[in-house]
Amino acid sequence: MATWGMMSSPYTGVYAIDPLQDDRWPELIARHPNASVFHTRGWLGALQATYGYAPVAFTTSAPNVRLTNAVLFCAVRSWLTGSRFVSLPFSDHCEPLIECAEQFGALCVHAEAERARERRKYVEMRSVNPCFEFDKKFARANTYTLHRLDLRPSLDALHKGFHKDCIQRKISRAERESLTYEAGRSPLLLQQLYRLLQLTRSRHHLPPQPFEWFQNLVACMGKDVSIRIASNGSQPIAGIMTLGRDAHAVLAGHQGRERCRDGRIGSGAFGSR
Repeated sequence: MATWGMMSSPYTGVYAIDPLQDDRWPELIARHPNASVFHTRGWLGALQATYGYAPVAFTTSAPNVRLTNAVLFCAVRSWLTGSRFVSLPFSDHCEPLIECAEQFGALCVHAEAERARERRKYVEMRSVNPCFEFDKKFARANTYTLHRLDLRPSLDALHKGFHKDCIQRKISRAERESLTYEAGRSPLLLQQLYRLLQLTRSRHHLPPQPFEWFQNLVACMGKDVSIRIASNGSQPIAGIMTLGRDAHAVLAGHQGRERCRDGRIGSGAFGSR
C-alpha cells in the first residue's frame, strides 16, 4: 500500500497527499468550481474499498498551509493493464483543481516524473476542458462526448425542450401505462437496479460491474446516492443511480422490449434526476 504526505522531490515544491486523510481536502472540493462528485471522499472510498485503488493528489500547497490546488489520481495496479496513474478510474472526468496554468504545468511535470520513478506504464488524465496545455510528454489518447442537461428550468420548460418524438411521446406513453416511480437507497432498490444492469449489459455482450461496487457506493456516499426505479405494476422496467448535488448519472439499466409486461413498454431509456 502506498503512503502519501511527504514532498516527492525537494526540488519541485510538489507534495503528495492522501485525500481520504488530509483534513483540507473536503474544504478544497467544496469551494473549487471545477470539483465534482468524482473528487469526493465517498467516491474515492468506494474505489478503494472495491478495487484497492489508493488515491493520491499532487499539490504545490505545503502541509501546513491552506490547500489551494491539486491534481487527483488513483494508483492502479493490474495484471492485465499494468501499473499506472489514472485520474480517475470508472469516472467520466476528473478536472484538475488548479488556479493557473503554471500550477497545472508543474503538477503535470511532477506526475510524469513520479510515473517514471515508480516505473508505471503511463499517466492518464480525463478532462473536459480543451484549453489545458499539457506537458509535451502528454498526448491525446481518446476523445469522448459528455452529455449535460441543465435541470434548473421548470419541469414544463424542460419538457418543451425535449424532442417531440424521441422523448415527449415516450413520456406520454409511460403516463398512459401508469408507471410508478420510487427513489431511495434501500437494499431492495439496489438489487432491482443491479438486475436491470445485468440485462442491459447482457444485451451488449458485456459483463456487469461487481455488485460490491454499488454496495460500496451506497455505503461510502450515503445520502448523496439516489437509486430511482420505474415499474410497471410490480415489475421494475428501468432504473438509474445518481450521485451528488448535481445528480450525476453513473448507471442506467432497463428491460428490453421483449421482457416488459405484455410487450407494451418500449425499450427507451428512463432517467430522472
